Amino acid sequence: MHALLSAFAPIWTLTAVGYATGRGRLLGEQAEAVLGRLVFHVAMPAALFMMVSRADLRSFVNPSLLAFGAGSVLVSVVGLLVVRRFFGRKRADGAIGSMASGYVNSANLGVPVAVQVLGDASFVAQVILFQVLVMSPVILTLLDTGTDRGRPHRWVGLRRTLTMPVRNPVILASLLGVAVSAAGLRLPAALGRTCDLLGAAAVPTALIALGLSLHRSPDPDGTVSAPGSRAELGAVVALKTLVHPAVVYAVGGPLLMDLPGHQLLAVVLCSALPTAQNAFLYAREYGLDTTLARDSVVASTVVSLVTLSVAAWALGPSPG
Repeated sequence: MHALLSAFAPIWTLTAVGYATGRGRLLGEQAEAVLGRLVFHVAMPAALFMMVSRADLRSFVNPSLLAFGAGSVLVSVVGLLVVRRFFGRKRADGAIGSMASGYVNSANLGVPVAVQVLGDASFVAQVILFQVLVMSPVILTLLDTGTDRGRPHRWVGLRRTLTMPVRNPVILASLLGVAVSAAGLRLPAALGRTCDLLGAAAVPTALIALGLSLHRSPDPDGTVSAPGSRAELGAVVALKTLVHPAVVYAVGGPLLMDLPGHQLLAVVLCSALPTAQNAFLYAREYGLDTTLARDSVVASTVVSLVTLSVAAWALGPSPG
């Protein structure tokens, strides 16, 4: 438990710093929006590009990742259906609900948790790639098409969808990283260090922006949370922290794939991670109500401390 608390401490601390900064009005009224755009358009693309460009894509497909991916996709689809059918959300907000249900905080929380419990973070790197290369493009496409502002012709919508990868900095950076990795290229040292510096700013800046958002209740544009938001939040957090690891265990466990104990622990542990703060950033960037995304990040982070501990205890520590 002490190891897990140590892993969670930076997240809570940086979020608290953001909240205190907002409460003290140190950065002005537009700080949250500016920091969110900085992360989405600059820091996050730099981090993703460097991570993907250095990855070995040949080891991307394996039974463990298949179990994690199948569970994540299934829970994400359920999350999309739940928030749309039961809470009346439109497509773009449904995409955020889907992301909050099945997109895990693999980078800044998954790595320290995996190191503490599993002894290494090799599987977390594969999870990050899966989310970046498979889940993010789908979610961003739903957001892009769902937040269309008055397109006059259908062909314009088709053109926007087809050109979305080159207009979206997150997807574009990921695709460029794939190209560099596949070609076996290495960036010049100075350029690599520059991208590393930019990428290192993504997580702390995102958490500070998240903390800033906790200081306000309505969004700056006057948007308020939808009716039944507490029930919606409860449903999404339950999907993320309880249903997601249960589904992944069902897929990877003895009844289906029968993964070895250490691999099963890795996939269940990663699926029990809380919602990634990217859900909040995407909602912020696309001008949506950020209440569900913001609260699901915070609430799932608190609940996941328990579910991660239960998963580590039930499935046992890594051997050796």
